[in-house]
Amino acid sequence: MKVINFSDQNSIINQYLAEMRDKDYQQNRLLFRNNIQRVGEMMAYEISKTLDYQQKTVHTPLADAEVIVPVDDVVVATIFRAGLPFHTGFLNVFDHAGNAFVSAYRKYTDEEHTQVGIHIEYLATPDLTGKTLIIADPMLATGGSMELGWEALVSKGRPKHVHVACVIATPEGVDYIKTHLPEENTTIWCAAIDPGLNEHKYIVPGFGDAGDLCYGDKL
Repeated sequence: MKVINFSDQNSIINQYLAEMRDKDYQQNRLLFRNNIQRVGEMMAYEISKTLDYQQKTVHTPLADAEVIVPVDDVVVATIFRAGLPFHTGFLNVFDHAGNAFVSAYRKYTDEEHTQVGIHIEYLATPDLTGKTLIIADPMLATGGSMELGWEALVSKGRPKHVHVACVIATPEGVDYIKTHLPEENTTIWCAAIDPGLNEHKYIVPGFGDAGDLCYGDKL
């Protein structure tokens, strides 16, 4: 399974990520959401290079033009709620894509807040059979919510390729996806891979809770 880590490259994505990590910068939710969205746009552009293309004739006012256009049927999926601005970034690039949404949330199962359970409550998706599926979720921590989101989605059809897209991942999360999603047709895209998780299953150094930073605290 191929893993692309943009923090290993010189890219403007690193600037967006530096700002998102900054605790002072995080006080402005609009700026934080905008950077999540911009990472999605940059990542979508890179994913677009991996699609299948064919030549198309376009009739301009002056003459016909031959252009190379993608032919993949793309579906952009996201996991509520932190994934919404990330999803928007992908949709800004893949503006003809289908859309899928999964509600998955983590809930601690012990008083010490060290054991996490994942709950799926909502699914809306087109038929995914033979399509190119992009699952956009900012944080790939343990990999549990990504796996359950993928399982819920593919209950409605098997895509030809799955792109797992995240802003920050951990080695543990990446390894989990490698063993739980189909190796032959899955690619993982990360803006950065951080060293690991703390005792509460948050990515360290990370940038905190992406959903809260985008939309405010929750009960």
